[in-house]
Amino acid sequence: MSGVWVFKNGVLKLVENPGDNPGSTSRRKVLVHVPSDEVITSYSILESKLSMLGWERYHNDPELLQFHKRSTVHLISLPKDFSKFKSMHMYDIVVKNRNIFEVRDM
Repeated sequence: MSGVWVFKNGVLKLVENPGDNPGSTSRRKVLVHVPSDEVITSYSILESKLSMLGWERYHNDPELLQFHKRSTVHLISLPKDFSKFKSMHMYDIVVKNRNIFEVRDM
């Protein structure tokens, strides 16, 4: 996870890509399914790949998209809106599915 900690109006938060504005040279991160070399561009694609690995949709929280794998204690929690899918979510998927997914600079 990279970024800059910003303190504003009494709140401290991590800004993932502080230089991510038009004309910036910073790169966007993408999640890639390694066996197919496919960039994950939607939750439907991600859900398909995860289900092939034994992950099941967990319908406990209406604010999150969650996946659970019965053989583990792992839970993947993602924001419902794919546009809010950030690198920290991608790295969570990578750690829980070694050699299957990776994060790349776009």
